[in-house]
Amino acid sequence: MIQAKRMEAFGTSIFTEIKKMKEEFIQRTGKEVIDFSIGSPNIAPASFIIDAMKEKMNDPENWKYAITDMDEMKEAIQQWYKDRYQVDLSYEEMICVSGSQQALSVLPMAICDPEDIVLVPDPYYPIFSDGPKIAGAKVHYMPLKEENQYLIQFDEIDEEIAKKAKLMVVSYPNNPTCAIAPDSFYEELIAFAHKYNILVLHDNAYSELVFDGKKGKSFLSFPKAKEIGVELNSFSKTFGMAGARLGVCVGNKEMIKAFDTLKSNMDYGIFKPIQYAAIEALKNGKESIQSTCLAYQRRRDAMVKAFKEIGWNIPSTPATMFMWAKIPDSYTDSMAFVEDLLEKAGVVMTPGQAFGQEGKRYVRIALVQDEQEIYKAAQQIKEAKIF
Repeated sequence: MIQAKRMEAFGTSIFTEIKKMKEEFIQRTGKEVIDFSIGSPNIAPASFIIDAMKEKMNDPENWKYAITDMDEMKEAIQQWYKDRYQVDLSYEEMICVSGSQQALSVLPMAICDPEDIVLVPDPYYPIFSDGPKIAGAKVHYMPLKEENQYLIQFDEIDEEIAKKAKLMVVSYPNNPTCAIAPDSFYEELIAFAHKYNILVLHDNAYSELVFDGKKGKSFLSFPKAKEIGVELNSFSKTFGMAGARLGVCVGNKEMIKAFDTLKSNMDYGIFKPIQYAAIEALKNGKESIQSTCLAYQRRRDAMVKAFKEIGWNIPSTPATMFMWAKIPDSYTDSMAFVEDLLEKAGVVMTPGQAFGQEGKRYVRIALVQDEQEIYKAAQQIKEAKIF
């Protein structure tokens, strides 16, 4: 079969590659692997969320196509954004998506023409770059440096590039660097976007996983944000509903309309029992959000402590369900380190270079194991004498 030319821009997903590496290692050695690679939450939704879905699945009417979002779902999103972020949304300013990844892959096709420039941070979550490439757009990377707290440096973006750019992808709390952004950053972002007439796509999937008593914010809570952008929010990380594939895209109504028009020609709405479970989560999930956040914070603290004891100093991540850690100087790049870590210690992480050139000297560690497994992994790395 001859594939489309656009496929030349894509390779196998890093997570698929790591899965194959892991399976081959287990088959060859018979050993177990402690997996910190993919950010698939292992904290299940609260029981009342599961019960709500079970109940609605018993109604045959709910197994029909959900052509559009239910009014009850829109009302719950509207109220949650108002209570949580002090952001007012109309129904025309919101749409449910089959996970944030769907919006990140489809929205660029709805608003970008081939050869349009899209500004993407580096390092980046893969779909940040792949979505524009699917649309045929050109990607211009904005380096995120540790010395700049992994914040986009707007004054370093070439003015001619800025003038030609159609869209900018932004994400704080950031995946993979775990950085959070101050208010001044959002103010600068909005001013920059207005100056150069650039649309903004802000991925806010981790706003509820901010640690040490701090609170995540919404890009839309800042003045004039809705005039130039939309925001994504995720039920996967906030409520542990990763497998249900549900998120929301909210903000600029023209961007929402364009996305909705294209999406309506590609698929149907979200399975109604999932919407009912989400409504229950939005209305009554405050305590479960807090307990989930604290669980990830405990894992972060355990990771910092356990790995420091074996000679690996990992910064205490301020947010998200990840750690962003430098690899030893003795390794050529993060893929070589990840391969060695698996072979010698039976531990797997994601190489930072899979998230862009700026990630070459880092690995991303997903906090998807409990404290006992974290300490066990540290011990296995110690015995392997990698540090």
